[in-house]
Amino acid sequence: MNHYETVFILNPVLSDTQIEETVKKFEDFLIKNGAKMVSKENWGLKKLAYPIQHKKSGFYHLFEFTAEGSVINPYELEFIRDERVMRFLTVKLDKHAVAWAEKRRTKLKANA
Repeated sequence: MNHYETVFILNPVLSDTQIEETVKKFEDFLIKNGAKMVSKENWGLKKLAYPIQHKKSGFYHLFEFTAEGSVINPYELEFIRDERVMRFLTVKLDKHAVAWAEKRRTKLKANA
């Protein structure tokens, strides 16, 4: 099992219900394919560095999960097919990145 992190940006014109449905769809896809969710974060509406699809902002979300490598291609294909997703990036984390992510999560919990 490899450790992965996905950040994706959703269209800013979506309602709260549509955002929740979209996030749930991708989480369910991972779980259905044998992945284990480590954490998920909603970063909220953020201004983009440059316009994407003529939009200047988007709803950012982060998933951290463990999964087999064979899950990633179909997972990313789901992002490509979903018109609500403006951008996404999935990266495989090495042991240093995993430690940093864990440290960041504990700091977030302490501040909450």
